[in-house]
Amino acid sequence: MPESRRGPLKSAVPSNLVSPVRRCSRTACGRPAVATLTYVYADSTAVLGPLATYAEPHCYDLCSEHSERLTAPRGWEVVRLATDNGPVRPSGDDLEALANAVREAARPQDRGQGGARDIDPLEVARRGHLRVLRSPES
Repeated sequence: MPESRRGPLKSAVPSNLVSPVRRCSRTACGRPAVATLTYVYADSTAVLGPLATYAEPHCYDLCSEHSERLTAPRGWEVVRLATDNGPVRPSGDDLEALANAVREAARPQDRGQGGARDIDPLEVARRGHLRVLRSPES
């Protein structure tokens, strides 16, 4: 059986021509995609939402210009979900909640409380999530 001219491991598309950025699905538009369009044929609805995590064959990625100008056929409804065109950054509330959680985890536990955790009689000491246990024989 003759071997292919390209060889067994060569790609048909040179790797320097493939862009890692997803582009708008509209013909002759090369802008980066910011939204994904999905048709729900049973409900006669076009759903335009944030850019999907993965490119799906039955969905269309659109740039900001084409997503703003999108119209649906007569009798169809367009549902526009909130899209965020900028990078997601933690808000001040998120950072404050994280700092409070770290402070709470670092705070020493009061053993006098009869909290949700029962104190093990074999426990000698505790450091974070680690426990030092005394031998059951002693």
